[in-house]
Amino acid sequence: MRLVQLMVPTGARETILGVLDDEEVDYAVTDETSGREYTAVVYFPLPSQAVEPVLDSLQEAGIEDDAYTVVVDAETVIARKFDALQDRYENGDVEDDRISRQELRTEAEELTPSFPVYVVMTVISALVATAGLLLDSPAVVVGSMVIAPLIGPALGASIGTVIDEPELLIDGAKYQALGVVLAIGSAAAMAWFVRVTHVVPPGMDIAEVGEISERLAPDLLSLVIALGAGVAGVLSVSTGVSVALVGVMIAAALIPPAAAAGISLAFGHPGAALGSTVLVFVNVLSVNLAGLVTLWYTGYRPESLFAVEPTQKRVRREIAGLALIVLVFSAFLGGITYSSFQTGSFEQDARDEVELALDEEYEELQLIELEVSLGDDYPFRDPQRVVVTVGGPPGESYPELADLLHERINSHADGSVAVEVRYVEVVEN
Repeated sequence: MRLVQLMVPTGARETILGVLDDEEVDYAVTDETSGREYTAVVYFPLPSQAVEPVLDSLQEAGIEDDAYTVVVDAETVIARKFDALQDRYENGDVEDDRISRQELRTEAEELTPSFPVYVVMTVISALVATAGLLLDSPAVVVGSMVIAPLIGPALGASIGTVIDEPELLIDGAKYQALGVVLAIGSAAAMAWFVRVTHVVPPGMDIAEVGEISERLAPDLLSLVIALGAGVAGVLSVSTGVSVALVGVMIAAALIPPAAAAGISLAFGHPGAALGSTVLVFVNVLSVNLAGLVTLWYTGYRPESLFAVEPTQKRVRREIAGLALIVLVFSAFLGGITYSSFQTGSFEQDARDEVELALDEEYEELQLIELEVSLGDDYPFRDPQRVVVTVGGPPGESYPELADLLHERINSHADGSVAVEVRYVEVVEN
């Protein structure tokens, strides 16, 4: 529910009251004695879903922005006429729960901090994420998402497009592009510094760090995070629900991959940075795509009726363009996903072959461990070496085992894979 306070310009009193009477809205009028260009203040409660149509009706009647309108939350309204008004505007669809277009514009503006604050918070978030990734600490990585100021620009661009507010659109797009560059650049600078100052151990293999490695070869499931964040972000803003947690979700799709890309560049692995950078861009585009679709579906349109059709065409073009680009990037992620699937299948096939060989020809031996080492050709890593550890009775040797396992394992590989067999003596008492 909302309480609308409308300052009435000179000569507009009867027009405003006439519109409210036509809409069957209860109101109270107080005279304005400040001697300015306003003659009265009208107070009237409205259901949330009635704010936009009533304000639009006032504008159509000739009441422009100089009427000075303030919309505030109202906790409770007790009136039969208000209940009837609420019943009239409830349609039982998704539009019932959304805030007005006017409130949505304000929400979008308030979610985006000032430029200096945005720059500082983005850099700090990227630095914290970099530290968390290098420390392999999920808690620190989550902390970096909490302070990231990315939800405002991400949603502002979509909102500006749908309600035909070019300034919101341009600012949102610029802030998003700047945020990506700042995040990757800050992460790279910090990672380079800790590397050359030996804050991290010399020769550190970033592929062995769990929080980093999972972002160097992203798969198609990463799209779910970005698309879900875009939809949830728009719904949280458009329904007036707190956006704090949704902001963390959007940051989760952007900040850690950007930090991983910066770390990869600083450690001299441009191929590894490619996968993370693609993930960042596809997530940014997916958030915007999901936001556009959700906003249009929930019924938001430009203020001017003459702008509805051109805006609809523009939104459709942008949705089609974003969907096409996301599809192209998705093909890249799909390739990584398929490569990971092949690697997993190869490891399982290798394990099966080793167990079968031992069962058929070396019953006295048992498989203790099988490890597949991948190459450094990120993001499409192929198996390079298989280390098989077997256990058996002391004092025995099996010179032909390595050749047998090499032949069997390589029958499932696209290229040549080195096979190393380690023998561990097992004494049973």
